[in-house]
Amino acid sequence: MEQARQLIDRAHSADPNRAADGASAELVYADRMERWVGRLIPDAQPLLLLAARCQHLERWTVPRATFPEGRPGYFAWRKSLYRQQADRARQLLLEAGVSVHEADEVATWVSKTGLITNPGTQALEDAACLVFLETEIGHFAEQHADYPREKFIGILQKTWRKMSPAAQRAALALDLPPAIAGLVREAVG
Repeated sequence: MEQARQLIDRAHSADPNRAADGASAELVYADRMERWVGRLIPDAQPLLLLAARCQHLERWTVPRATFPEGRPGYFAWRKSLYRQQADRARQLLLEAGVSVHEADEVATWVSKTGLITNPGTQALEDAACLVFLETEIGHFAEQHADYPREKFIGILQKTWRKMSPAAQRAALALDLPPAIAGLVREAVG
């Protein structure tokens, strides 16, 4: 498991995008994902924590601009990322000596297969939603300042529906900027 983690983090380190502290943006995201999975599932198995680190594995290699604009292009991009990230995670785990069964399980979770019905997949989705709400929504709002309020509310409602009750409770406990907190309250009723 430690060798798998090292291989995953080495792949993350290649991300040319950097966080404010100079660290690889993917590595920062992987740390946040793992932290949230650990908070939501305190006795999470090491395999699930590794899977959390693979959520955006080498995402930077497939820029959004390589797919058509608009909603269908966005969904096609995301679906291709799920497959690519799952395949790459599986490859790195096998390279580290993780069993085929465990590597396949991680690939299932990372590919978003069985959302809601597969606890591992749901754990990763919950963590991704919480990372978005905790650290990314402000930047997202700045990038999309032209969106009407109703569109933001709709995005938050869709995010909320993907989350488990435990993740929803965690989201409500986040210390969000007042404007964002107001939108979240409005979105979830």
